[in-house]
Amino acid sequence: MTSVQVAQNQPSYAPAFDLLATLVAVVRTDGVVVFANAALEDVMGVSRRNIEGSLLAGYFTESQALESALQGAHTNAFAAMRYDAYLRRPLQEPLPVHVIVAPTDVVGEVLVELLPLEQQNRQDREERLKDQAQANKELIRNLAHEIKNPLGGIRGAAQLLQMEVESKDLIEYTQVIIHEADRLQLLVDRLLAPHRRPHVVGDVNIHEVCERVRSLILAEFPKGLRMVRDYDTSIPELRGDREQLIQAVLNIVHNAAQALADRVVDGNAEIVLRTRINRQVTLGKHRYRLALELHVIDNGPGIPDEIKDRLFSPLVSGRDGGSGLGLNLAQTFVQQHHGLIACDSVPGRTDFKILIPLP
Repeated sequence: MTSVQVAQNQPSYAPAFDLLATLVAVVRTDGVVVFANAALEDVMGVSRRNIEGSLLAGYFTESQALESALQGAHTNAFAAMRYDAYLRRPLQEPLPVHVIVAPTDVVGEVLVELLPLEQQNRQDREERLKDQAQANKELIRNLAHEIKNPLGGIRGAAQLLQMEVESKDLIEYTQVIIHEADRLQLLVDRLLAPHRRPHVVGDVNIHEVCERVRSLILAEFPKGLRMVRDYDTSIPELRGDREQLIQAVLNIVHNAAQALADRVVDGNAEIVLRTRINRQVTLGKHRYRLALELHVIDNGPGIPDEIKDRLFSPLVSGRDGGSGLGLNLAQTFVQQHHGLIACDSVPGRTDFKILIPLP
């Protein structure tokens, strides 16, 4: 790339731009980069010292579109121009990006934002899932409250009726009503559980969480199930609610164990708990320097295609008799820690990945 001398002192906006997940470059109208943020530096695999002072157009497979956009920004021909392009990176495939070019308040400088299309699609998907989860929570909470009040009345009436009747057959009927009312009450309590318990934040060791879950699962499945530890012990403690995280991980691992029922019988069921550090992660439009990456991997039959897109929705289950609340509750708890759960599943391997930002 052609290099041109630029000022060595970082501009006042540099700290703010470095916190952004978006790739940002500030260029002169002649196309020379005067500032590149940390996100652009990471994606390019080139130090900002080398980017700054070079011609930004040289990093694109087609430079003419950027040159025209810079000229238009210089003449105030538009407020902002958008187009798609390919960003060249050393020793890597070109990266498809959405380019936004806009004038700045500084005469002779133009702001260029680059949104990786894959990242943009993922962010849009995460945003949709977040909105859907919020709508589901509101629906569930309202529905649960609507069910709760008449349910108490039905149970109470059945108890009073049981005290009045003498026929053994009729008493059995009232006991069925009471039993079913109690079962529905338990379901309603589970639906309302995430909204009732306060969020208790403290220092949490994720491996203590994993070990607690592991011991609970092995107590329920003592034979035929192998649980493999694959821990990165250098991972620091995170700030979170220990009980919520235990419940979230337990729900995922318990689902995996139940999906492995046939393999448990055969004695070759396996669940792997893997922890890793992920760097420069974007979650909910925020960029984090470090994030915990916890994988729950099983060798089961995989998730049915018809429910993959609705996996974290309430009351959706791929198992007969399942309530469909476990994964929804897990997602709720992880989202309260500013994280997310993703799933990749094929027959023979299902991988639930929990991402939570680290301090």
